[in-house]
Amino acid sequence: MGLVDILNYEFVQRAILAGMLIAAISSILGVFLVLRRFSLIGDGLAHITFGSVAVVMLIGVSPAYITLAALPLVMLSSLAILKLTHSRRIHGDAAIGIVSSLGIATGIILAGLSGGYNLDLFSYLFGNILTVTQTELWLSFIVFLTTVATVVIFYNDFFAITFDEELAQTMGIKTKRINVLLFLLTAVAAVLAMKVAGIMLVSAMLILPPLTALQLSMNFKKTIIAAACFSILSVICGIVLAFLLNLPAGGTIVIFNIGFLLLISGAKKIWPLPR
Repeated sequence: MGLVDILNYEFVQRAILAGMLIAAISSILGVFLVLRRFSLIGDGLAHITFGSVAVVMLIGVSPAYITLAALPLVMLSSLAILKLTHSRRIHGDAAIGIVSSLGIATGIILAGLSGGYNLDLFSYLFGNILTVTQTELWLSFIVFLTTVATVVIFYNDFFAITFDEELAQTMGIKTKRINVLLFLLTAVAAVLAMKVAGIMLVSAMLILPPLTALQLSMNFKKTIIAAACFSILSVICGIVLAFLLNLPAGGTIVIFNIGFLLLISGAKKIWPLPR
C-alpha cells in the first residue's frame, strides 16, 4: 500500500491533522517550559490526566467526550502546581511531584473500584491517534489558534519571564498572569497529547522537539518555529510508519522525535554551527 492510498482513509487524514495541531501546540509551549526548567511538568500533568480520565470514565462519560471532560480537572491541577511552585517551602519539581502523585494514586484507586484496568483506560496509557474523533480534531484546532494567538500577543512578556522572571516583574510585567496562561495551555496540551502519544509519553511531546530546535542555536522566534516543524514532521512520519507496519503510533512518533534529536546533535558535533 502506497502513501497516497494511506492518505485516502478519512481516519488517517483526521489523525494526521489532529496530530500536527497537537504537535505544534506542545512544541511551542515546550520551548518555554524547557528553558524555564519545567520539563518535568509533562510527566506530572500526564499522571494527573490519568487520574482525571479514570474519574470521568467512572462517572460514565461517553468515550467521545472523555478528553473534554478531563480538561477541567487537569487545568485546575496545573494551577495547583503553579501555586505550590511559588511557595517558599516547596520547590518546582517537588510541587509537580506532589500533585502528580495524587493524580496517579487517584487513577489507580478508581481503576480498582471499577473492576481493574479495563481496556479503555489501558488505551489512554499508550494512546491511539488513529481513533481521534471529530470533536477532538476541532478542539485541537481551537487550542492551536488560542496558543498561537496568546504567544503572539504576549510574546515580549513570555520572552522576558522565560529568561529572568524577577527582572520581568520589576519591569511591570504581570508575571502571575503569564504563568497562569502558560500552565493552563500546557494542561490542555497534555490532555490532547495523551491521544497522540499516550499518558506514558506526554512529556516527550513537550520536551524532545524544543531540545532538538535548541541544538541549532538560532534566535528565539526561529527556535519556536523549528521546534514546531520537528514535532509536526515526527507526527507525520510516525503515523505513516505505524499504519504501514501495524505499530503503536505513539511509540513511532516519539522514536522519530528522538531520532531527529540525535541526528541534529550528531551533525552539530561533526559540522559545528558558526557563532
